Amino acid sequence: MTHIQSPAERYAASRNRIIHPVLQLFQAARRFDLDPFQIEACASIESGNSVLVAAPTGAGKTIVAEFAIYLAMQDPTKKVFYTAPMKALSNQKFQEFVAEYGADEVGLLTGDTNINAKARIVVMTTEVLRNMLYADSDLLTNLAFVVMDEVHYLADRFRGAVWEEVIIHLPQRVRMVSLSATVSNAEEFGDWLQAVRGETDVIVSEERPVPLEQHVLVKNNMLDLFDAAGLVGTHRVNPELVRLSQAGARTGGRGGRSGDDRRTDYRGRQRNRPDFVPQRTETARMDRAEIVRMLQGKHLLPAIFFIFSRVGCDQAVRQVLRAGVRLTDEHERREIRGIVDERCRTLLDEDLGVLGYFEWLDGLERGVAAHHAGLLPAFKEVVEELFQKKLVKAVFATETLALGINMPARTVVLDKLEKFNGEARVPITPGEYTQLTGRAGRRGIDTLGHSVIQWQQGLDPHAVASLASRRTYPLNSSFKPTYNMAVNLIDQFGRERTRAVLESSFAQFQADRAVVDLARTVRQQQESLAGFAEAMTCHLGDFAEYTTIRRELTECERAVSTSDNSRRGERDKRQRQIARLRKAMRAHACHHCPEREQHTRWAERWWKLSRQTAALSQQINARTGAIARVFDRVSDVLLGYGYLTQNEHGRVELSESGRILRRIYAERDLLVAESLRRGLWNDLDPASLAAMACALVFEPRREEGLLDARYLPRGAFRGALDETQDLWSRIDDLERDHKLPGSKPLSVGLSLSMWKWARGASLGDVLLEAEMAAGDFVRWTKQTIDLLDQLSVVADGPVGRAARQAIDDVRRGIVAYSSVS
Repeated sequence: MTHIQSPAERYAASRNRIIHPVLQLFQAARRFDLDPFQIEACASIESGNSVLVAAPTGAGKTIVAEFAIYLAMQDPTKKVFYTAPMKALSNQKFQEFVAEYGADEVGLLTGDTNINAKARIVVMTTEVLRNMLYADSDLLTNLAFVVMDEVHYLADRFRGAVWEEVIIHLPQRVRMVSLSATVSNAEEFGDWLQAVRGETDVIVSEERPVPLEQHVLVKNNMLDLFDAAGLVGTHRVNPELVRLSQAGARTGGRGGRSGDDRRTDYRGRQRNRPDFVPQRTETARMDRAEIVRMLQGKHLLPAIFFIFSRVGCDQAVRQVLRAGVRLTDEHERREIRGIVDERCRTLLDEDLGVLGYFEWLDGLERGVAAHHAGLLPAFKEVVEELFQKKLVKAVFATETLALGINMPARTVVLDKLEKFNGEARVPITPGEYTQLTGRAGRRGIDTLGHSVIQWQQGLDPHAVASLASRRTYPLNSSFKPTYNMAVNLIDQFGRERTRAVLESSFAQFQADRAVVDLARTVRQQQESLAGFAEAMTCHLGDFAEYTTIRRELTECERAVSTSDNSRRGERDKRQRQIARLRKAMRAHACHHCPEREQHTRWAERWWKLSRQTAALSQQINARTGAIARVFDRVSDVLLGYGYLTQNEHGRVELSESGRILRRIYAERDLLVAESLRRGLWNDLDPASLAAMACALVFEPRREEGLLDARYLPRGAFRGALDETQDLWSRIDDLERDHKLPGSKPLSVGLSLSMWKWARGASLGDVLLEAEMAAGDFVRWTKQTIDLLDQLSVVADGPVGRAARQAIDDVRRGIVAYSSVS
């Protein structure tokens, strides 16, 4: 049926064409109509503003980024940076933009990959852009837009500060397109962006492009989480799930019956013996192969099964394959094998067995795969490509897959609603639930997305419903000054202006917002205190003084009644104090006031409110200027070590050592700089320097024991390690003296493996030595290379030469392959 536009609609459409002609051209080239929030955001960009777009996963936020790129490409002098939090996402966007604009126009910078850096569209990790800003790189010339994808990573406690550094230090002429998951304080974040970046529009959408139906899988039944009434907005939990939950609670979670309603076995005997466990209860869980087959029968594939354990993902794939599941036909299997052969052709034959290549390929050909950080990056990328092409139909993945990678499914299955956070098992948050289920429903393909939660003992349907209904979570800053940040900012702005720059961080903005509310409360309470003070005023004397005596007397009497009075001297001392206070109270003029008790009631109110007001004032003092105070402590440490100096006018400046620290972006930046300055690594050969760099970047997944010296590299490494650890200890003590958090000790658990790898050991031997998955080894090797690369630039003499050689020695085999894949 043709829609006839009203006069108002015709006017709006014509006005839109006049004001936003580029948007009209962009829209015309799309395969589908833009949603209202996309149009609003793109129109704002064409009008010359920055934007913050907060929308659910899969809603199409990247269309706004694509429009900014399209707009910039209309002017041959302009260029765009697209930043992403993960290298995998950067690689994916790079491929997409190459397909759209051609290889000559697109570059990629991810630390270990440098492709066409001077292109007009450059995809990069956020850290790369931060480093460019501090170095005042000439690549910033003619930069029109910076896209910050997944900007809610700003809350990440390990890397979040980098996002704030970029936002604060980008030249004001550069407009920002910030893309975020749905957060509950988008307006607050937008207000901060407005304050530091200028005109910024906040566009929030909570509409999923593909509606989500939520189910709970009980035995082999997919029950709706919400009943029919819930579908129209009341979100009433399905009564059947409530009944099952209550039945499970009555029977200890077995799902059987209780009381006199007993079941009988095939001989008619009652089955109420305590050792009887039914083989298949009302709420028994299906195994994964059964679930895959069920989803296939209901046409609900492709599906992503989120399992919060790498081992669990691998076990799930093996379980499904052992059950004989096959989700592909002969044509699809040939296509899968062709893609795998093409993508993995450079892998060495002797490494294939070590990498589990043939088992992995068998799973792919059957349409089943795992996806987690332990996989070789090339394997993960193949899984992503095959899933996008609908050749792999069931993927068992950890939650890292939910973070921005373009892998939407028809169905998402949640194995559990809790995960191990490194210390304990904790429930997933509403934000995590939203991210995970956001993968369900492919735009333009599915009319509905489906989330399936597997029933388990103790599951509370009301808690699940609450989790599923709360679609937002707050974005809180994790910003904190570092040594590298301090020397870079002081070099650019000087110490005093740097303090002002840091006060413009989102962390301080949030603290100041809280201070505003606290200060308002303090003002209100101070008005109440004044009223209380007036009400307790006594014409005979100072009633506040009289009240203080009474309170001291009450506290002393309470102490006597509750303490151990066996010590005669202590008891006599308290009794004398009580006698003195009673005498002072009776002698006070206000004691004889006829309105004494009425005044006392007002005095008690004044006292309680006064204590509350004092506590709030302490909070205000602690929050005001909190970031600048941390910066001052960091600066004091740097002054103590000589990385900062004071000239004759009292101005703080960088020393020569400080200029080296400027270019060290490692987590342990000060330790690295100080080790270089003291020459602790001068005697290390390339393999030993690689082992040392690995010890500085490696973070074990779980607590590791102390390694015997036999398991450390031989030669000069052990002496250099002892000296470096001793230096770390002294720096850590100094940091704690300055009320800074300090850092963790060096972790040498991977050093021997890195040393052997640099000396030419085989992949199989190294992985066996490390007891580590190939993907993890590659990831830590890349971080080791990144630090070695920094050393090769900043270090003179033997360390610089050893670093350059170590990079060549380490970047081989699967490491070299993964760096370009």
